[in-house]
Amino acid sequence: MNTLPLDFYQQHDTLTLAQLLLGCELVHESPEGVTAGIIVETEGYITGDPACHAYRRPTPRNAAMFGPAGTLYVYQIYNHYHCINVVTGPEGVGEAILIRALQPTEGIGLMAMRRNEALKTGFERYRNNTVDPTTADGFRNLCNGPGKLVISLGINRQEHNFSSLITGPVAIRPRALTDFEMVTTTRIGITQGVDLPYRYYVKGNRFVSKK
Repeated sequence: MNTLPLDFYQQHDTLTLAQLLLGCELVHESPEGVTAGIIVETEGYITGDPACHAYRRPTPRNAAMFGPAGTLYVYQIYNHYHCINVVTGPEGVGEAILIRALQPTEGIGLMAMRRNEALKTGFERYRNNTVDPTTADGFRNLCNGPGKLVISLGINRQEHNFSSLITGPVAIRPRALTDFEMVTTTRIGITQGVDLPYRYYVKGNRFVSKK
């Protein structure tokens, strides 16, 4: 699997990386099959940012954030769903990038089976990819949110928190989407640091969680 090398994560600051990851492809090679999607929306969380999980101190929940750049940080929200973050910055600092939305590219049928919501809107007809799955009801909703994309890609905290994006099984491939404009705006779903322009997304992309 052609994935981004370690020095890609080491040579850029967190907010720059949050922009450079747009257009790259997040992929998970699981026993069930390969699923992947182009990253179309990210959010940066840095030192001194009150919305950052590492703002106060290391805890058992956020410990992966203090690992080396290129580590995967998986955490739970709403006592049920999970979100994934790319750890950035030097080891021990505690910065990361939230992956907010993907444009599905591979294993769409497997994503559909993992996402009950998509199945309920008729996506089961497309799970074997016998027709163009991008025309199916629910296709846009597979990965247009941080909790949705984690379910679609079969990522979980127990197996993938602390895992390396360099060695997999979850990794990031170089840019598959190159010709796009980027929107810079404020983050969503938070109560602190709401005025900071640390959210980035591909302009006009229909898989972005919220324009």
